[in-house]
Amino acid sequence: MYAYLQGKFTYKNPAQVYIDVNGVGYEVNISLQTYSDIQHLTEGKLFTHLQVKEDGHTLFGFSEKSEKEIFLQLISVSGVGAATARMMLSSIRPEEINRAIIQGNVRLLESVKGIGKKTAERLVLELKDKVGKHATAAGNMQMGGNSLEQDALTALTALGISRTQAEQSIQKIIRAEPDISLLEELIKKALKAI
Repeated sequence: MYAYLQGKFTYKNPAQVYIDVNGVGYEVNISLQTYSDIQHLTEGKLFTHLQVKEDGHTLFGFSEKSEKEIFLQLISVSGVGAATARMMLSSIRPEEINRAIIQGNVRLLESVKGIGKKTAERLVLELKDKVGKHATAAGNMQMGGNSLEQDALTALTALGISRTQAEQSIQKIIRAEPDISLLEELIKKALKAI
């Protein structure tokens, strides 16, 4: 119903934020991840999901669209409610959840309070294909904007390295050395990081 809200943050705590949009205050439930992204801001945009239940309407907010998308995928799985999905996003970054699902890392998913072994296995089973397709499309879009990263990814996959492993390695090097500008250097460092 609401795609996003943009306005002033009038109240914030690690679980909720009040956002004033043209004089109307919305109470929005957030994850710790979103809180850390907005804690120093006085205004901004939150991507939202409205959950309608017979006992009330609850609005959830996310600082990034990717966080909202993984939230919606998580709550689509039987046995995972909005509170559990928010707990997962507070404990693990969205890209780490995606990676854990793609790689079948049940142990990481189990480490979240409220997620047992069966639920973790169900998450992997039901979301592996969805998350894998989405992650590949997002990776193509994300890396498509930077030809250095795209060229390095192409070279690494041509060398027989899996796309996921290559993307992770490239991102690790880019985070560690944001000023890197030579393709050959990026490829060599990414190979060492694998």
